[in-house]
Amino acid sequence: MTDSVLVVPGDGVGREVVPAAVDVLDAVADLEFHHAEAGDRVERETGEALPEETRRRAIDADATLFGAAGETAADVVLPLREAVGSVANVRPARAYPGVDALRPQTDLVVIRENTEGVYSGIEAEVADGVTTLTRVVTAEASRRVAEYGFEYAAEHGYDQVTVAHKANVMRTTDGQFLDAVEAVATDRDADYETTLVDALATDLLLRPAAYGVVICPNLAGDVLSDLAAGLVGGLGLTPSANVGPDNGLFEPVHGSAPDIAGEGVANPAATILSGAMLLEHLGHDESATDVRAAVEAVLADGPRTPDLGGDASTEAVSDAVIERL
Repeated sequence: MTDSVLVVPGDGVGREVVPAAVDVLDAVADLEFHHAEAGDRVERETGEALPEETRRRAIDADATLFGAAGETAADVVLPLREAVGSVANVRPARAYPGVDALRPQTDLVVIRENTEGVYSGIEAEVADGVTTLTRVVTAEASRRVAEYGFEYAAEHGYDQVTVAHKANVMRTTDGQFLDAVEAVATDRDADYETTLVDALATDLLLRPAAYGVVICPNLAGDVLSDLAAGLVGGLGLTPSANVGPDNGLFEPVHGSAPDIAGEGVANPAATILSGAMLLEHLGHDESATDVRAAVEAVLADGPRTPDLGGDASTEAVSDAVIERL
C-alpha cells in the first residue's frame, strides 16, 4: 500500500523549501501526497492557525512534512506533535564535508522528550507581578523517550549514550526522569552516562566528538539541539523528526525566515534531510540513505545557497540533489 504523506508548507520560506523537498521525495519513493495549510496566513484568513481539518488529516496520514510557522508557531507545532502521537523529538547534528563548521568532528543526535516539561502550557498569574509555570514530568513519557533513545542508538550505531538532566536542583521531576531512564537501560542491559545539562553545554562545544546520542527532557533538549546546530554550520543544515509509534511530523528547524522569504534562496538542505528521516520512518531505508548521500554530495560540491557562500536558488539546489539521485 502506498504511504500517505501530508504536506503543510506553512509560512515564509516553508513555502519554498517544502515543495523542493517534495520533489526530491517524489523522485525516490512511491508516496501519496496530500496538502493542507497552517500558520500565520491561515490564521489571518480563518481565525485558526491550525484548522481542524489539517489536524485531522495529520492524524490520518502516515507522516507529515511541515515547513514553518511564524508568530503562530506554538499554536501549530505543539498541537501537530500531539496529533501524530509524538513520543520523541529527534535532532541530528552532523558536520558535512565542504561546509564551514565550528566543530567538523560533530556527529551527534539529541533525542528530546517533547510532550511535557515546562512546555505543558500550565502558567498562571497568582498575584500582581507574580507568575508561575508548572513543570510536568511523567514516568510514562520519560520511559517512552528513553526507550526510543536507546533503540535509536542501537539501530544507528552510536556507542555513546548520554542523559542530560538537572536533578541536583529539580530533584523530584528530573529525579523521576532519571529513574525511568535507569529502568529502561537495565531492561536493555545498555550502558549510558549522565551529566548536568549546563556542564554538557560547555563540553559539547569543547568535545563534540565525545558524544553520540543525548537523551534529555524537553527544555534541555530544545536548547542543546540548537547549540549542536551551531557546531555544524547552523539551523539551515539540521533536520528534525517528531516521532510516534505509527506516525510522525518532520520539519526543518530554521523557522519561517521572513527576512529572505519570497526571494527563492532559502537553503532546502534541512527540509530535504527531514524528508530523508520521513522516508526512514516509513521503512524506505535505502531511499533515505540515497537522499542523504545526494545532499552530502551537493553540499560538498555545490551548488550552494547564499547562507553557505554561494549564489544558487532553492530550486537549483533541489534540482542538483535530484540529479545526483
